[in-house]
Amino acid sequence: MTWVSLFSGGKDSAWALHRARQEGLDVGRLLTVHPAGDSYMYHTPATHLAGLAAESIGLPLVEVEPEAFGADDVVDAGAQGDAELEPLEAALEQLADEPGFDLTGVTAGAVESEFQTSRIEGLCDRLGIDLFAPLWQRDPVTLAEEMLEAGFEIKIVQVAAAGLDESWLGRTLDAEALSELRALNEEYGVHVLGEGGEFETFVVDGPHMARRIAMELGTEWEGTRGHVVVEDARLE
Repeated sequence: MTWVSLFSGGKDSAWALHRARQEGLDVGRLLTVHPAGDSYMYHTPATHLAGLAAESIGLPLVEVEPEAFGADDVVDAGAQGDAELEPLEAALEQLADEPGFDLTGVTAGAVESEFQTSRIEGLCDRLGIDLFAPLWQRDPVTLAEEMLEAGFEIKIVQVAAAGLDESWLGRTLDAEALSELRALNEEYGVHVLGEGGEFETFVVDGPHMARRIAMELGTEWEGTRGHVVVEDARLE
């Protein structure tokens, strides 16, 4: 009865993994997709650090690197989302075929995205496996507070929304930051968990990890959006 955690290193997938373990699910693998460019289905920034996170968590990591999508490869967002799912499904099928690996289900960190969740649900139906999505349709403020109370140390690694300037890059998502995000939600509609792509995160420490990830960061700012540049990362 082995579960695979769909894992980017961001707060939502890390929380899904943490909650799965709390529920007694036997998570035997982490699976990270490294999108080549913008993605409708996957968290993109800092996924190259998933290996460090996996080492700290103490689970084997399966890494999937799909080819980049060109302008002529897809006709719309839905078609690209379907196409992006194919390498993930192939990787899960390969895991299911491993001797002694009884693939039971996957964990996912979706909160509100029907676009992503409906496709993962379809994938699970095709493979005959279960889906554990503990964040789905939960109140975002409550979720954020639960993550902080559990001891998650969350770094903001990308921003792309009104009200989020360069000072947010590399910032820790703590109680003060959460309060500011709630105000930005009121003023601009910024989702408190960044579900609309307003910001992306990476978890450097938490109850699911044995060792903290220390990072040295630079920033790259493009006027209205930006991301961190990881100059060094290591397990403490």
